[in-house]
Amino acid sequence: MRKGVKVAIVGGVFTVMVGGAGYGAYNIISAVMGDGGSSSLSGSPARPTGPPTSEEIKETSAKFLTAWAKNDPAAASHYTNNADGALAALEGWHDDAFVTRTVLTAGKPAGAEVPFKVKATVAYDKKTRTLEYASSLTVVRGRTTGRPLVDWEPSVLHPDLRKGDKLVTGEAAAPPIEAVDRNGTVLTAEKYPSLGPILEQLRAKYGDEAGGSPGVETSIERTGADGTTTTAKTLVTLTKGKPGKLRTTISASAQAAAEQAVTKFPKAAVVAVHPQTGGVLAVANHGYGEFNAAFSASRAPGSTMKIVTAAALLDNRVLSSMNSNAPCADSVLALGQTFHNLKGMAPDANATLSSSFQRSCNTSFIKLSDDLGADKFATEAGQRFGLGKDQDWQTGIPSFDGNVPVNGDSQDPAGMIGQGNVQMNPLNMASVTATAITGTFRQPILVSPKYGDRRLATAQGLPGPTVTQLRAMMHATATSPIGTATQAMAGVPGYIGAKTGSAESDGQAVSDSWFTGFRDGVATAAAMVENGGHGGTAAGPIVAAVLKNAG
Repeated sequence: MRKGVKVAIVGGVFTVMVGGAGYGAYNIISAVMGDGGSSSLSGSPARPTGPPTSEEIKETSAKFLTAWAKNDPAAASHYTNNADGALAALEGWHDDAFVTRTVLTAGKPAGAEVPFKVKATVAYDKKTRTLEYASSLTVVRGRTTGRPLVDWEPSVLHPDLRKGDKLVTGEAAAPPIEAVDRNGTVLTAEKYPSLGPILEQLRAKYGDEAGGSPGVETSIERTGADGTTTTAKTLVTLTKGKPGKLRTTISASAQAAAEQAVTKFPKAAVVAVHPQTGGVLAVANHGYGEFNAAFSASRAPGSTMKIVTAAALLDNRVLSSMNSNAPCADSVLALGQTFHNLKGMAPDANATLSSSFQRSCNTSFIKLSDDLGADKFATEAGQRFGLGKDQDWQTGIPSFDGNVPVNGDSQDPAGMIGQGNVQMNPLNMASVTATAITGTFRQPILVSPKYGDRRLATAQGLPGPTVTQLRAMMHATATSPIGTATQAMAGVPGYIGAKTGSAESDGQAVSDSWFTGFRDGVATAAAMVENGGHGGTAAGPIVAAVLKNAG
């Protein structure tokens, strides 16, 4: 038995500490450790059934954590329902992560879940650092044995671990970077939380090109579907490397506004783009964890898609101008499906394309869908706006460039009002707006295409007369008495424009809120708020806040 092992049990909290050099065996008390992992609470040889009892939960979690703390992977894995998976991960705790001392402090169970804190000493090449975090485990009843067991998931070892991940300590896979905005302001995850996962992605892809040298760190190593191994997250830095400077297109002022704006909703995302260059000025997410919904979400964008539809109607001469008649009926039938407007919208037989755009009348656009046709709509989206080009947008990090499918059923006209099977994200809609007001498609980028020698996507863009009319319709939507974006855009300086949207996905009770807008010559921005309702109510204020601070 190794010296230096201590166990304390106070109320519902116990602490297991293993210190000093090497590892040894230790049993808490016989009532807790039992015999080889079999529950000492059951006096019957019959296989127990039902959820684990509170005593079983306390006992099993104690056994598991004690074995883990004293570096006995075989014993610890014996108390899980996936012994092989747990054994490999717990062996790696010492062999790959180079942990030499482990302190585990368990809290009071909440049902079958037991929270615990980890304080580990990492030692590598005569350098030591402390790794601290919180995790949890869940005790379940074994399906075949009836034993209470820890439900093994990689997240038990560390909450950010996924299946196939490893905790490793050693020379970093990529040198650190000092990411700066377009004006040289340093960007950090501490100041701009949404950029945390993005900075890790930029480091993994361009750290070598940025000119730095790697340090030594403990990190989460992740292998992608293509077999490429990357650093998903750095947990502890033992030796700092020399960071290389990586200039991004971000605007620190716009990013700060975006970060603050999205926190007002449970799940929200926003992107701002410089319309003349395609440079991403801001990208922020809230409620998505490490998932970059602003770049990679795929959801119906609602009536913000009417920008593309209006362009297609003009470019294909279905309507001669924005002042052409486009009646707003109470309902309309297309390919067997009846479409309606938002509740409370009065019909207008004399409506024009412009007024229907400003009010966001669905039936005006659906009624024209037969004359336009799904193929021409999809062609407009792809060839002129650069959408849905087989995910070939090379932004600098992973992104989704939209999907505008042709189905041959009622999903096609639904797509023309941003419903059906059309899928977008805020990056896509900010780009759509930039193309609409400049006439030129510039694929959005986060870093210069010289990094990674990236070839950017191209598209035809829009004719001058179409641009003039789209700008005018969006401006009216953001300033006129009937415009659905007027209230949200109040106070945004300069020549402005916008389009609202709302979209239901998977039968949700409250629609997603969408909004895209521009501040001429400064920025375009688009936001999505899941279950946010009307576009001007939730997503609108986010876009307005970013546009105000994008200068």
